[in-house]
Amino acid sequence: MRQKIIRILKHETATGVTLFLATVLALILGNSALHPQYHALLQQTLSLGILEKSVEHWINDGLMALFFLYVGLEIKKEMLEGHLQTRAQITLPAIAAVGGMLFPALIYVALNQHHPENLQGWAIPAATDIAFAVGVISLLGKRVPPSIKIFLMAVAVFDDIGAILVIALFYTKELQLLYLGYAAVILAALGAFNHFKIKSLAPYLVLGAILWYCIYKSGVHATIAGVLLGLLIPLKVGTQSPLKSLMYTLDPWVSFLVLPLFALANAGIYLGDMAVADILSPLPLGIAAGLFVGKQLGVMVFTFSAIKLGLGQMPKQATWGHIYGAAILTGIGFTMSLFVSNLSFSGGDAVGLTRLGVLAGSAASAIVGFTVLWWVSKKQ
Repeated sequence: MRQKIIRILKHETATGVTLFLATVLALILGNSALHPQYHALLQQTLSLGILEKSVEHWINDGLMALFFLYVGLEIKKEMLEGHLQTRAQITLPAIAAVGGMLFPALIYVALNQHHPENLQGWAIPAATDIAFAVGVISLLGKRVPPSIKIFLMAVAVFDDIGAILVIALFYTKELQLLYLGYAAVILAALGAFNHFKIKSLAPYLVLGAILWYCIYKSGVHATIAGVLLGLLIPLKVGTQSPLKSLMYTLDPWVSFLVLPLFALANAGIYLGDMAVADILSPLPLGIAAGLFVGKQLGVMVFTFSAIKLGLGQMPKQATWGHIYGAAILTGIGFTMSLFVSNLSFSGGDAVGLTRLGVLAGSAASAIVGFTVLWWVSKKQ
């Protein structure tokens, strides 16, 4: 078990480092002499089958569906045989995640209440990037109790669930009922596959691709198809696990291709026209403050209240300092926050400002969270 945990942490560290390098490369390309070519490549039209979209669009709506498929698989696995099986395991991180989504949204709305055109971005600072957050805490190795790493991962999983619900409920365009009906029929077929324990992944993936297209055409964001498909893959069929098999196959592709490409396509904001005062404008400030202040405040207040009221148990061998450090790390929004920002704002200066806010808030959360956990562990 110990060796398995070490391998997982090494993998998460590598994923976080790869994401960080992709982000740095995007910023370099976005602010170098290659800036025009970089953006021209992202806007290059690419035709795949019956759809013709830009490269950036295929990355954000197509490849990211694979990421959300992985998220759906991970959520199902954790709830059936992982760290979220029992009420005791679920309660504390679930309550913490609610606070971690509520407070950032409130801070964002408070700072943008006089700018109604910005209010659709209220969900941007509410999400946590599990790869980055776990990657940062993994750098501390044995200095941090395993229970804190599990707590952070569980909070991030519930954050993902919350973000998926927000995307489905608040970022849906005008619905096309015909395609929504087609999607319902496909979901029913996938449910039947699950019920009858069909172990071959091929029929799931073929129907999953059709489901993605139908949901895309229905007006609901297409990445939701990935989550739904993941939840309908069976965990066990006899001695085999189609779910774990698909997770094993997807893991390196998602970690080292999909997420880095997403970072490369979305983090390359041009800083040449921006002044220091820009970060203090309501839009990026609301995002940065929501991530750095709101996330840690919400997670800490709700976690403290849950433990004191007897609704949850203190993680083993952990102190309040450990929990506070982990709460700060939940402010690393990055991938999920950039994704929601793309849904909230489609063009103009708002896009660059939202990405600036995400990068600033995520960077501050990573640096300060790491420092707090290092200081707490050194003091002990």
